[in-house]
Amino acid sequence: MGELVALMEQDDIGTRAQHVLESVFGYPAFRGQQEDIVRQVALGGDALVLMPTGGGKSLCYQIPALLRDGVGVVVSPLIALMQDQVDALAELGVRAAFLNSSQSFDEMVQTERRLRRGELDLVYVAPERLMTSRCLELLESTKIALFAIDEAHCVSQWGHDFRPEYIRLSVLHERFPDVPRIALTATADQLTRQEIIERLQLQDAAQFVSSFDRPNIRYQIVEKANARKQLLDFIESEHSGDAGIVYCLSRKKVEEVAEFLNSHGINSLPYHAGMDTAKRSANQSRFLREDAIVMVATIAFGMGIDKPDVRFVAHLDLPKSIEGYYQETGRAGRDGAPANAWMAYGLQDVVQQRRMIEESEADDSFKRVQSAKLDAMLGLCETLSCRRVRLLEYFGQSATACGNCDTCLQPPVSFDATVPVQKLLSTIYRVEQRFGAMHVLDVLRGVESDKVKQWEHEKLTVFGIGADRGDAEWRAILRQAIALGLVAVDHDGFNALRLTEAARPVLRGEQKIRLREYQKPVSQRKKAVKPKGYVESDLSAEEQTVFDKLRWWRVETARKHNVPAYVIFHDATMREIAKAKPSSLDDLRHVSGVGEKKLETYGAEIIALMAELA
Repeated sequence: MGELVALMEQDDIGTRAQHVLESVFGYPAFRGQQEDIVRQVALGGDALVLMPTGGGKSLCYQIPALLRDGVGVVVSPLIALMQDQVDALAELGVRAAFLNSSQSFDEMVQTERRLRRGELDLVYVAPERLMTSRCLELLESTKIALFAIDEAHCVSQWGHDFRPEYIRLSVLHERFPDVPRIALTATADQLTRQEIIERLQLQDAAQFVSSFDRPNIRYQIVEKANARKQLLDFIESEHSGDAGIVYCLSRKKVEEVAEFLNSHGINSLPYHAGMDTAKRSANQSRFLREDAIVMVATIAFGMGIDKPDVRFVAHLDLPKSIEGYYQETGRAGRDGAPANAWMAYGLQDVVQQRRMIEESEADDSFKRVQSAKLDAMLGLCETLSCRRVRLLEYFGQSATACGNCDTCLQPPVSFDATVPVQKLLSTIYRVEQRFGAMHVLDVLRGVESDKVKQWEHEKLTVFGIGADRGDAEWRAILRQAIALGLVAVDHDGFNALRLTEAARPVLRGEQKIRLREYQKPVSQRKKAVKPKGYVESDLSAEEQTVFDKLRWWRVETARKHNVPAYVIFHDATMREIAKAKPSSLDDLRHVSGVGEKKLETYGAEIIALMAELA
C-alpha cells in the first residue's frame, strides 16, 4: 500500500511539474535530467546537480520551490545579478525577492516581512547574509520549501572561485534537517565534487551529472604573436556586431584592451575590481541590457551571467585551470546557437602562471594541486588531438572527435622534436642555467647580442646550433618543453631557465619527444564556417522583417520595464514568433517561452504588431 501511495505521489508531482513548466515558464517539455531532478527535490530528497551553463539549472530548483509549501531559499554569491534574477521571475508571475548588502535597512525589513507573511515563492540570499543570526532566526520562523545552493563549487578550497563563507553552509543541514537541499554547479572535477559532498553533508543526496559537452561552442587556441591585433582580426572577421567577453589577467590590461578595441570601432567596456563601484555596475548593466557590446574583464566578471546571446568568449591570458576555462567559455552560447571560445596563448603565459603558483603564500599541498591543474590546462593547449575530447576527459567523460574545434578542422602537424629539444636543453645547461629565454635563444640561434658578447657565450660549442629555426619556432619549442616539465623557470627576478629531472632521459637519448609543429599566425579575414549540425534559424526575408520589428519592440519594452531585453523574451522565442506569425492569443500560447503571465502582459501587443505587419 505504501509503495502505491508513493507512486501516486510521484505521478501527481510529475503532472504538476509539467503544468508549472508550461504555464509559468512557457516550455513544452523538460530537457535532459531536469524532470528527474525536479521530482527528486519536490518529493523532499536532496540532490547534487552538475549541469553545463545553459543546461537549465535554475528550473531544477525554481519548479520544486513552486510545487512545495513555503519559500525556496536560493544561496548565491552573485549579489550584482540578484536584481535581474528577481526581475526575470517577476516577468513570469513568480513572487521573488533578495536579501543582500546592496539593500537599505528599510528594504531589508520589507523583504523580511514578506517572508514571514508567506508572500514569497523564492528569495535569493547572499551567503554572508544567510550566516547572520538575524537571517537564520528569520528562516527558522518561516516555512521553507527547499534550500538551493547555487555555484556550489565555491565551497572547494582547491577551486577557482572559492568563497570562505560557503564552507559554513553545512549549518543548513544541521538546523533544517527536514528541508531538502539542492547544490548546483556547472563546473566540478572529481576532487571538487567530493569536496562539495563532504562540506555540504550531501553524502545521501542523489547525484545528477549531465554531459559537460557544449557542442555549439567551437574551441580555438592560437599561437600568440600580436595578441591585441589577433583579437581584433578575430572579432572583425567572425563576430562583427556581436556581444562578447574578453578575459585578461590584469586590471591594467583590461583598460588597455578596451581602449584599443574602442579605437577600432568595437563598442567595448572595461570591468575589474579596481574600478569605481558605480561605474563597474553601470558597465555590467549596459552589457546585459544592450546589444553588440564587448566586455573586457578580469575573471571577477561573469559568474552567473544569464545573457543568452554572448556569441564569443576570448582569453588573452592563460586561465589557471580547465575548470576556470570551462566556466568562463561557458558564458558563450547559452541560447544553444553557434558560439566561439577563442584564446591566444604563448610562452609568457606559461612562465607567468608557474610564477604565480610558486610565489603564492599557499602551502605545498595547495601548490601541488594548482600545478596539476595548470599542467592539465597546458595539456589542453598543446594537444594534438580533439580539444573537446581532452576537455571532457578532464571531467571524467568520454567523447569522440567533435569536428568542431580547431584541431579537428585544421589538424596540427606533429614532428619528432627529440633533436631540437636536446639542442635547447644543452644550451640551457651550457649557459649554467642562469639566463632567461631571450638570452638562451640568442645563443641557440647564433645571435651575437651585447649580452652574448659580454658573457663570451659566442665561444660556447652550442652557439648557433639552432640557426636553422627562427625565433618564433624556438619559442614554441621552449614553451612546449616547459609545458612538458622538461624545463622550469626560476622566479628569482631573472626568470632563469633550468633543467628538471625529466630532462635527463631526453638528453641521454633514452626518451623521444614529439611536439606540435610551429604554424605562423595568419590574419583572420574570412568568415568562419558555421559549426557542424548547428545552424541559426533560417528566416525568410519576410520573417526577418518580423523578427527585426520584434527586436525593436523588445528594446523599447525592456527600457520601460528597466530590465535586460532577454528578460522579456529570448531571441529563440522571437524567432519562433516570426515563423509562426500568430494571429490570436491562443496561437501565441503555443510558442515555446511564452507562459501565461507573459501572454497576459505582452500578448495583445504582439498580436497587434503581427496585424500591422500582415
